[in-house]
Amino acid sequence: MKDSRPAEEGVAIRRRRQCAACGARFTTFERVQLRELTVLKASGRRAPFDREKLFRSIQIATRKRGVDPEAIERIVATIIRRLEALGETEVPSRTIGEFAMTALKEVDDVAYVRYASVYRNFSEAKDFQAFLGSMESE
Repeated sequence: MKDSRPAEEGVAIRRRRQCAACGARFTTFERVQLRELTVLKASGRRAPFDREKLFRSIQIATRKRGVDPEAIERIVATIIRRLEALGETEVPSRTIGEFAMTALKEVDDVAYVRYASVYRNFSEAKDFQAFLGSMESE
């Protein structure tokens, strides 16, 4: 038995399925992938884009902030659409980070600061102070 419906603003199909052998129900998501994306790291190394890694990093930033898991899925889907809209097969990691920060800023300020602290490699309290000061001036 299958129950299908659009998900992630029409970018994916969500299917509820049932195992014929044991009867357990589970959900799958089918997404259209326009092209394989490669991430160009700051070190110059190249790696395949990993949707789950992006999802996990945003999930960690939003942990205990009351952000709905479906909102995280929408953020990730939006970032991926923006990356695909660039029309490039290689995307600098800093572009992905900036897109994630922009999306998080719209959802939750604390998650935005958390993500920025890792992405921009904050090492001291004054790094947070400078960042928070720049947020207030915006």
